[in-house]
Amino acid sequence: MSLHDLEVETLSGTRTTLGELVGGKAALVVNVASKCGLTPQYTGLEQLHADVDGLVVVGVPCNQFGGQEPGTAQEIETFCSATYGVTFPMLAKTDVNGEGRSPLFQALTAVPDAAGEAGDVQWNFEKWLLSKDGEVVARFRPLVEPSAPELAEAISAQV
Repeated sequence: MSLHDLEVETLSGTRTTLGELVGGKAALVVNVASKCGLTPQYTGLEQLHADVDGLVVVGVPCNQFGGQEPGTAQEIETFCSATYGVTFPMLAKTDVNGEGRSPLFQALTAVPDAAGEAGDVQWNFEKWLLSKDGEVVARFRPLVEPSAPELAEAISAQV
């Protein structure tokens, strides 16, 4: 099964599939938070979403790391659009680790990073690059900036 077949819920409460959300493009799925030291990465993520043809960034708010995403869906949407001009799709607040881990993150966390480590999400702004077919092709840990050469190279190979 492709990740494109997984049902997801958008921040506005609409149920869809990941494939419908990304429309046949490569995707960069990122767990995000509004009150994190890494929150300024929203700027680079929005730039990727706007500037890279064939790529959709998908933000996934998560409150499992230091309570750094405490807001409601409306508060998250307002913060992201007003503060960082975010236009990329956002999913509903999601558990990425633990017993309540969403099916999407059950699949994503099974994929190893460049060092060969799979498993739990380490912190906010961890990133997974998906091919146009919905296969995970790379995993990047939180400190990898959206402008990092290794991320740009991986994206270029998919678009």
